[in-house]
Amino acid sequence: MLLVTIYSFSFKRGIPSDESGNGGGYVFDCRSTHNPGKYDEYKTLTGLDQPVIDFLEKDGEILSFLESVYKLVDHHAERFIERDFTNLQVAFGCTGGQHRSVYCAEHLAQHLKEKYNVRIHLIHRERGIERWLE
Repeated sequence: MLLVTIYSFSFKRGIPSDESGNGGGYVFDCRSTHNPGKYDEYKTLTGLDQPVIDFLEKDGEILSFLESVYKLVDHHAERFIERDFTNLQVAFGCTGGQHRSVYCAEHLAQHLKEKYNVRIHLIHRERGIERWLE
């Protein structure tokens, strides 16, 4: 079964390494989307909190970004499943690894879990949160 490891991270701390040994995967830069971290009311919140989710989805920019991500990652996941590959890594980076990258990692994990029979290891590196979706 394919294991998809999905990271959120801060570019300030560097891109997460691939522990599977494959040395591949995707790194998406979320810094082009509107940053809730620039506003005081969101500074202590994360991409897991509803006010941040509402902020990010309001103008639709992050949703368009994710649609493009889904197309790329879906293609990869389908080919990896067909070929019996065991690991795929996807990482989302932003300025602080708190808002946009967390939101995107969560949504990709849910998208893949609903669409494919895969194991997902979700890691919000800067938040110290890890969980498995099986």
